[in-house]
Amino acid sequence: MSAMRPVVVLNVVGLTPRMVASAPRIAQVAQQGFCCPLGTVLPAVTCSVQATLLTGRLPREHGIVGNGWYFRDLAEVWFWRQSNRLIQAEKIYETARRRHPGHTTAKLFWWYNMYAPVAWSVTPRPCYPADGRKLPDSYSNPPDLKDELQQRLGTFPLFRFWGPGADIASTAWIAEAAAWVIDRYRPSLTLVYLPHLDYNLQRLGPEAPEIENDLRLVDSEAGKVIDAAERIGAQVVVLSEYAITDVSQPVHLNRVLREAGLLRVRREITGWETLDAGASRAFAVADHQVAHVYVQQPEDLPTVKALLEKTPGVEQVLDRRGQQRYGLDHPRSGELVAVAAPGAWFTYYYWLDDALAPDYARTVDIHRKPGYDPAELVLDPQLKWPRLRIAWRLLQKSLGFRYLMDVIGLDATVVRGRQAAVAAAGREEEEGPVLVCSDPQLAQDRLEATQVKDFLLRLQFGSD
Repeated sequence: MSAMRPVVVLNVVGLTPRMVASAPRIAQVAQQGFCCPLGTVLPAVTCSVQATLLTGRLPREHGIVGNGWYFRDLAEVWFWRQSNRLIQAEKIYETARRRHPGHTTAKLFWWYNMYAPVAWSVTPRPCYPADGRKLPDSYSNPPDLKDELQQRLGTFPLFRFWGPGADIASTAWIAEAAAWVIDRYRPSLTLVYLPHLDYNLQRLGPEAPEIENDLRLVDSEAGKVIDAAERIGAQVVVLSEYAITDVSQPVHLNRVLREAGLLRVRREITGWETLDAGASRAFAVADHQVAHVYVQQPEDLPTVKALLEKTPGVEQVLDRRGQQRYGLDHPRSGELVAVAAPGAWFTYYYWLDDALAPDYARTVDIHRKPGYDPAELVLDPQLKWPRLRIAWRLLQKSLGFRYLMDVIGLDATVVRGRQAAVAAAGREEEEGPVLVCSDPQLAQDRLEATQVKDFLLRLQFGSD
């Protein structure tokens, strides 16, 4: 049986090699061990990259082709599902358990958390009463773990985890919870997700002066987890899923497809339009830097590909052969995958008149929107008194009335940063993802996302 030493992995989203020097606690880990660039995958988005980090496989093998995709048998687009069973390859905690029956894992806010075969897990899981409310809550295994954490730390601040109110509070809650779980249970492997940097990097862009303060805040919270790791003698790894690059050009692929007569909408009884994916000849599931384009009939493929290739802001369009180059050729992928040009990103917008946009378009609704919407991080700049509107909506909620938190705008130009699979030319060593490790004996010049699983296993069990 292999010897085993504890390992704590902090996923600090958006961290780059250049930022490490301005994050004292993380820099301390690097000085003790090493810091190197980390290659990512296409698409470089949360769910796909995390699945690759944990399995060592590309999307063609683990099946996580984005933060969401089109479920063809249901004719529905689903984003941000939580079942661990969606990952179709062996995860690190399964491999480690085979190596050492006593191995335990705590999976804290990493995605595909629910029903993961780990000893302890915690993830956001709102409560949705039948009257339309959304109440902050979380899910855990064992079930009473979330109750104990929320008794100690308060209810998980869901509305500060994503949306215009997203700030350091959610990351602080996760860091406190992680430190407590490490001290209490001493897991063999602890996976901790700290999202704070992601918010203003997308709202304001990577060159915004506010990012320096965000970096200090997330570094302080990371320090709490690092302290807990040191208390149990654990090795520490800090890594990031992707870097954020500047954008100024939203690209509305679904509008292009609709104007070409390929996308169909349904006019609801309320008067607004919803995407009719099952009836569309072609439509795009936008995921910021990429869009999976689902084409119902093979004879339409050349037409759709040519249409997308001439659309401003599209860098390339990958058919199945093109997807093979990136390991993205999985049945869940679109028949075509569009990749955004530098400075551009893809919206999910399919309506041609804002007056016909569905009600959810102006809200934070990560499950109903048929695509990723980073504009949810920003209050609608056209609202004269946005805080007053929020207060009024909350009053309606407290009085038991139905309400709509319609505070998100439809002007996609408010988004200033996007996830990026590659850094700007010549800046890959500074502006891409990063891996920091406390063990100098395993120092690397560079690691790929597909190598992280094996690297962590070596850190945990040695070279055997």
